[in-house]
Amino acid sequence: MANRDDKLTAAAATVAALERKQAQRRGGGNEQQQGSPMRLIFGIFPLLVIPVILYNLIALGGGSVDTTNAAGQLVQSVQAPIAGLLSERFLGLPMISGVEWVLTKGDAIVLLAVTFLFLEILKSTSTGTATIVNHGISLLLFIICLVQFLLMPNFATSTFFILMAMTLLDVLAGVIVTIVSARRDFGVDGNV
Repeated sequence: MANRDDKLTAAAATVAALERKQAQRRGGGNEQQQGSPMRLIFGIFPLLVIPVILYNLIALGGGSVDTTNAAGQLVQSVQAPIAGLLSERFLGLPMISGVEWVLTKGDAIVLLAVTFLFLEILKSTSTGTATIVNHGISLLLFIICLVQFLLMPNFATSTFFILMAMTLLDVLAGVIVTIVSARRDFGVDGNV
């Protein structure tokens, strides 16, 4: 009987030690650790800003709206001046079928944005203050993209429209995923 009690006491001590270690990792100990500044910036900074800034840099150097014809008359362009630049070849790979697969510059920007959208949705599963700030900045980014799309000629392209749609999806998906995650965190008891 004494041997059994010793085993139970040892097991209880082991469980208590494990619980103390977990509480310290979660910040329950006396020394509460804050995240690093880079992690905080990464949590607040919407990653879709990167492809939008890249597009802005290309659009600023992409040409003007007005051109002249051979007679010297001012001619307005029907499509965005940057459209030709976005459709230029970025990468080409020969396929087994014998054709060449070509990735344009606009497609490369969209591919980069899809990757960042995936990472943004993963980031939105946390429920901290940084996530809420991230959603606010993402909404501001969408509004800026919408204004650029509607008012600036170099931004009236399908590539930028897809970028703008991704910023909207980032806002909507981020808020929805955060709400669902918060409900699961809050609803530990089955009655809630």
